[in-house]
Amino acid sequence: MKDQAINALVTPIVEAQGLEVDRIENAGAGKRTVLRIALDGDGPDGRGPSLDDIAAATRAISDALDSSDVMGERPYVLEVSSRGVSRPLTAPKHYRRNVGRLVALTLADEPSVTGRIVAAGDDEVEIDVDGVRRTLGYPSITKAVVQVELNRAPDEAEDADGVDAGDEEE
Repeated sequence: MKDQAINALVTPIVEAQGLEVDRIENAGAGKRTVLRIALDGDGPDGRGPSLDDIAAATRAISDALDSSDVMGERPYVLEVSSRGVSRPLTAPKHYRRNVGRLVALTLADEPSVTGRIVAAGDDEVEIDVDGVRRTLGYPSITKAVVQVELNRAPDEAEDADGVDAGDEEE
């Protein structure tokens, strides 16, 4: 019941920020409650929320929780974050927000593959596997996880700062 009340309070606030609630976890931690809220959304460049988006949403959520009795009398700690890179991709919007990233895909009827997302539509995703493009329908993917690349060189079309070489500063 408490989780539903928290969700009912938080969801409109988050949506007003142009974001969406990915998950809410409410757990006891000694004499306190830890409320973890993960947010997602397209963000300014279509690749997920920015730190500024998360910060603004955190302030709005905190204010709403402080003026509500939804958390009861018990002290609580609020943790708001983005969805996180380690979370599985489960919807077309997750694939779209990760275009250009390397993903490991577990497939239902064939060996698993690792490739870079080239494009993502409503029904299928296109990935580049060692220079060969493959189109996979979402139902054929049983699990998909973004692979963290710590030393990836910038694309040829980008400079070392990750800025598109075609963009000019004013």
